[in-house]
Amino acid sequence: MISTLLFGPLRTGMQAQRPVLYRIAYAWCHDPALADDLVQEAMAKAWARRAQLRDEAALKAWMVSIMNHCWLDHLRGRRDHEDIEEMHDELESPVDSPEACCNREQVIACVRAAVARLPLGQRQVLTLVDLEEFGYADVAGILEIPVGTVMSRLSRARANLKRMLDQKADQQGAQPVLRRVK
Repeated sequence: MISTLLFGPLRTGMQAQRPVLYRIAYAWCHDPALADDLVQEAMAKAWARRAQLRDEAALKAWMVSIMNHCWLDHLRGRRDHEDIEEMHDELESPVDSPEACCNREQVIACVRAAVARLPLGQRQVLTLVDLEEFGYADVAGILEIPVGTVMSRLSRARANLKRMLDQKADQQGAQPVLRRVK
């Protein structure tokens, strides 16, 4: 009874982060089953380590940081690369190029496919900053990289994304109607 009273709000707050964690995990791996597994593992680890959370206002960043560790553990377990740090900036996802961008749904699909083709490190930073609206310092803490690295990866990610979308539009002979978010 006492644990329910003490941990009820924390449990509710953690459960509320599940959709956010899934969006981020899916953006990183593009595999629904793996994304679900990463979220589940992160939720279990977060609950087991709930006493380590010092500031409940930082719950979202804390849980994303835990999930990032789960993701890195998964990548290390695959053993089809030598150095994760090197892979962050160099390895492109094997997803096909963006499909035709004619209407709103196709534009969304085109952008998602282009994001999927970004190198892992760029995809992580772009997802956390532009989609989940974390600050640079929060992203640096989550991914355990310097703030300058966050900024440079984000800059490269945005430039690469623009280049891929421009190339696709040139191939189709039309510019997709995209609006600037930031």
